Amino acid sequence: MSGTYRIEVYTTPTCPDCLALKRWFAQEGLSFTEHDLRRAEVAEEAKRRTGVRVAPVTVIDNEHVFYGVFAEQKKNISALLKLDGKAAEA
Repeated sequence: MSGTYRIEVYTTPTCPDCLALKRWFAQEGLSFTEHDLRRAEVAEEAKRRTGVRVAPVTVIDNEHVFYGVFAEQKKNISALLKLDGKAAEA
């Protein structure tokens, strides 16, 4: 990966895709800020910023928005961040 990215993730504590995404970020050594969608003001902020009400939602550099299942986010985020594919294949 080249460069430093600002990664924000809107999650819920019991969402399997949220847990998988956070685990993958940790494996890749990517720092992120987590926002808890159980809080009404956070859910409204996520909807305002991204236009969706799902979990997880990933926002990178306040510009790139990813949502939906972990496998799809992983593929698209890997491409954006130019990850080498070792952890991305796991």
